Amino acid sequence: MLIRWGIISTAQINRKFLAGARQSSALEILAVASRKRESAERYAADNGIERAYGGYEALLADPDIDAVYISLPNSMHVEWTVKALEAGKHVLCEKPMGRRAADVQRAFDVADREGRLLMEAFMYRHNPQTRRLVELLSDGAVGRVRLIRSAFSFAADDPANVRLSKALDGGALMDVGSYCVSGSRLIAGEPVRVGAEQVTGGDGVDIVFAATMRFADDVLAHFDAGLALDTRDELEVVGDEGALFLDDPWHCLEPVIELRRDGTRERIEIEVVNSYLLEAENMSAAIRGEASPLLGRADACGQARAIEALYEAADTGRSVTLG
Repeated sequence: MLIRWGIISTAQINRKFLAGARQSSALEILAVASRKRESAERYAADNGIERAYGGYEALLADPDIDAVYISLPNSMHVEWTVKALEAGKHVLCEKPMGRRAADVQRAFDVADREGRLLMEAFMYRHNPQTRRLVELLSDGAVGRVRLIRSAFSFAADDPANVRLSKALDGGALMDVGSYCVSGSRLIAGEPVRVGAEQVTGGDGVDIVFAATMRFADDVLAHFDAGLALDTRDELEVVGDEGALFLDDPWHCLEPVIELRRDGTRERIEIEVVNSYLLEAENMSAAIRGEASPLLGRADACGQARAIEALYEAADTGRSVTLG
């Protein structure tokens, strides 16, 4: 069964999703929608997509579409996820699904009610590099995990960039910082207390965000994220017997894990696979009933709870305890 996809929006991230999805014979990108039909038609012609719709509702009304990929600005994620689910479509929603845990919970409630699948699109989670990292930690490669350190940043120079818009739920934490939160949670579970500081810019969003998270078993994580910093992306997991360092943890374009232990450094090289391909294939297989979605309600709601608490900590200047 070929899963037929529609894309809601013509955002730049679509290029990466399309490049991955086109490597698969198990799915087809059938349609794209934009607010204006002219934009959708131009985008469809440029990208070899069969159908173009002016308006997101028109795409959702197409009975041939099984699933939609939502790459709208952050503030529109939950709204259009719910509308797509209620239209009978399965949904892959670009990260972060939402800034507030209650909104994300509501979206999954609708998915359950409508009998449709919903997954948050953290593509790096599908990559073999991430899976190998988890395996190494489970095998005790660094002993007891004590500290997680991560970073993700770049300079957003265009004032019109949606990441710099408060109304669209922009900000460093919502964009690149969400990867650091997700990676820390993957390794250590859900945080029990968080503290954070931010520097604002744009029209009032966080352009530099730094935080510390405490997890069970005395695991600490700290990260920084920025829209006004030099380009950086890294993840390090430090235990009492060694450390694992990833120089490309999020894009996974050059997947290598460095194991640092006993004064030595071992490079563990991993096969190069397109994360967006794996993400689209996992979702498509789940729709066919051949697999389970890698990421579901628990992970998406945990992610939103952590983001919500981190913003509260940064806004109030006080640490926040999560229940």
